[in-house]
Amino acid sequence: MSDHVLKLESVSVAFGGLMAVDAVSFQVAAGEIVGLIGPNGAGKTTVFNAVSGYYKPTRGRITFLGQDVTGHVPYELAAKGIGRTFQVVKPFAGLSVLENILVASYLRYPHQARAKEKAWEVLKFIGLADRADLPAAGLTISGRKRLEMGKALALEPKLLLLDEVVAGLNPTEADQTVQLILNIRDAGMTILIVEHIMRVIMKISTRIIVLNYGRMIAEGKPDEVAHDRGVIEAYLGEDSDAPNGSAP
Repeated sequence: MSDHVLKLESVSVAFGGLMAVDAVSFQVAAGEIVGLIGPNGAGKTTVFNAVSGYYKPTRGRITFLGQDVTGHVPYELAAKGIGRTFQVVKPFAGLSVLENILVASYLRYPHQARAKEKAWEVLKFIGLADRADLPAAGLTISGRKRLEMGKALALEPKLLLLDEVVAGLNPTEADQTVQLILNIRDAGMTILIVEHIMRVIMKISTRIIVLNYGRMIAEGKPDEVAHDRGVIEAYLGEDSDAPNGSAP
C-alpha cells in the first residue's frame, strides 16, 4: 500500500470560462506538512475546496488513502477522514465553546458520553478547556481560529487542511499556533496548509507547492522554493508575501 495520504492527478476546476485550477498534480505523504502557497487568486482555496468536496473537479482525479474520492461530497469526505478549517472563521455563535466541538465529535461518536469525552480531549489539546462554557461568539480571533481547528480535529481526520490559521494573529499568537500545528503533526496527522505568512510556512513545511494563475509553477523543499526564479517572479510587487520575506 502507498504511503501517500492524498494524490491529485491533473486536477482542473473551471467556473464557466475561467480555469481556476489547471491540471494540478501533487502528492502528500503520511506525516508530512505540505505548504500550498501563491499570490492572491492563484487557486489555493479552490484546491482545498476540491479536496474537501465543496467543488467537483472539472477534470482529473483525487485519491485519498488509495481510494478515488473525486466528486465526493463534504460530509462523505469528513467521514472518510478529511478535516478542514476555513479562512473566515464562523463558530456556531449561539453555542458554547464546548458545544461547538461537540457538534463535530458526534460524527465520530453518536453516543453523548463518548462524544463529550472526545470534545474535552480536543479542548485540552488546543488550549481552550478553561473557556469551555463561554459563548463561542465571545472568543478573540486567535481563540476562534483555535476553535476552528478543534472542530476539525474532533472529526479525527487523517488529513487536515488548514486555511490561513495564522493570518491576523499577533507574533505571540502566531508562534503558539505554529506550535499547535507541530503538535498535531506529532500526534500522527498529515497536514496540507495554505498560509500567506511566509516565515511560518517556510518554518513548518516539509515541502512547498507553489501555484500561480491556477497552475503549479514549483514544488520542493522550503529553501529550494524560496530561491526558485519562477516563484520570485510570481511574487514580484507583493513584498509582504515574498517567499523569503518576513511576516507583515
